[in-house]
Amino acid sequence: MRRTFSQFMNYAGQAKSFVKLVVKKIFQNSRTIHNSHPHLLVSDGQGNVFDIPELEMAGMSLKQCRMPDEAEIIDMPAGSNLFELPGRIPVGYDRRADKFIPLPYYRGKPVFAVAAFMAPAYSQILRSAFQTPQAAPRLPLFAYTAAGWRDDRFCVAAMRVDADIRQDVGQFDENDIANGRLAKLKSFSQNRLVQHLVENCVDKYHCPAAQNFTLDRWECPVPTSPSCNAQCVGCISQQLKSTGVRATQDRLNFVPTVDEIVELTVPHLESAPRAIISFGQGCEGEPLIQWKLIEQSIREIRKRTRRGTININTNASYPNAVERLCHAGLDSIRASMNSARETFYTKYYVPKNYSFQNVLESMEVMRKHDKWISLNYFIFPGLTDDPAEIEALLAIVHRYRIDYIQMRNLNIDPDWYMDELRLDSSPDKPIGILAWKAKIEKEAPWIRFGYFNPPREDWGR
Repeated sequence: MRRTFSQFMNYAGQAKSFVKLVVKKIFQNSRTIHNSHPHLLVSDGQGNVFDIPELEMAGMSLKQCRMPDEAEIIDMPAGSNLFELPGRIPVGYDRRADKFIPLPYYRGKPVFAVAAFMAPAYSQILRSAFQTPQAAPRLPLFAYTAAGWRDDRFCVAAMRVDADIRQDVGQFDENDIANGRLAKLKSFSQNRLVQHLVENCVDKYHCPAAQNFTLDRWECPVPTSPSCNAQCVGCISQQLKSTGVRATQDRLNFVPTVDEIVELTVPHLESAPRAIISFGQGCEGEPLIQWKLIEQSIREIRKRTRRGTININTNASYPNAVERLCHAGLDSIRASMNSARETFYTKYYVPKNYSFQNVLESMEVMRKHDKWISLNYFIFPGLTDDPAEIEALLAIVHRYRIDYIQMRNLNIDPDWYMDELRLDSSPDKPIGILAWKAKIEKEAPWIRFGYFNPPREDWGR
């Protein structure tokens, strides 16, 4: 299901800081230049997007413009959206002049940069190429992927990283979801956690994970914590007013009881195909703050069923808590990380009462117990594929024998992110996201890449 403009604006942010969903109309210029590379896409500021045949689509890696290779371009996936970026000047490549050209006006009228917000299971290879004037508003918390126009269709600099269809747009029928939500509210009429997932996550934000819960399948979210022990720059559930952007979703405002958690999760684990329950969601803080609640809940769940996978999505800040959860019956962990280097990690997460070393200790605990370890590794072209970053990541992968890397797009204004981390350019040239993935696979041949938490039955595949 594609979001409508009104649904998007519900969480996109204040009027002074927003991007517009396009497209009202698609215009293909009548002039064509025979060129196999995609054309630059721009918007007219009124929600209409059109191509510029004189310029080719470009992308950005850190602050450097780059042409995407053919292997880095795919058709824009179903379920993706196009955004118009306010105040941003689009940049395209002029092949005749052999240079990148900023385009503030086209045929005497102002134009604005366009970016794609990718459907789940797809990762960004290059971000949208644009210049940001000083007065431009800060962009809200989405990822901005390079997009172009070729062969009468939109294309993007991206790749599919997970074949799992659990959040593909074609898997959701609005009538089925409507029936499912009513059934959940009726069956769990006194359960605040179910009400939160249905009335907030499904109804307000159209969260695919929560929708799957109403459809009794796959991965079920289990938010537990209203508070957090980090102040991530790009936190999607809480933002200071001083940042100029709004969180994309409201945070859970209560702590559920063990009974509420067990009542929700046991039927799902017992009946759902490839069943997973995951503590730690985008609509909450850090679940390890509620580790005692989670520990007790896991023990009660496992008294009732041995079926399914129990996972936690976390910043992995409290290794002692992770130890207790392993003893209780936790199966897997997904530890979030924007960088494998402590300096960049700390600048982004701004941890409170924990350190980067605690995160590594939690991975050591999981490995000691022979549990599944995933990294929720935020992809940012130019940083992710920087040679020094790659070596730091490989050191962690080898030391803790990481099982899985989830290639998640980092949802943040890229200029804001680079300013906070003080990223400018790498002393060594970034090798590209495709080459980065190939290098990790070569150096750690056991590792797997994806986007979602895999159930136990998939671990051996």
